[in-house]
Amino acid sequence: MIDAMYNYRQGEINSAEFSEEFNKLCIPFEDSLSEEQIDIFHKILDCVSETASAEMRAAYKVGFKDGAEMMREVME
Repeated sequence: MIDAMYNYRQGEINSAEFSEEFNKLCIPFEDSLSEEQIDIFHKILDCVSETASAEMRAAYKVGFKDGAEMMREVME
């Protein structure tokens, strides 16, 4: 149920834009790569993004459970 709530709310979460520092580092680096290296680099970035997404989902679940536990304690 918590996953369903997270997935429903996910569309309301504003996506962050890349920082200026990321762009300063990434763009010149990517320009120096071959096509094959660019593909690998993009796959690495996708893995990083998937990991961050999984961490956000896990943190949401923990926070939701903590909030529910606090509400239960307050009601006692």
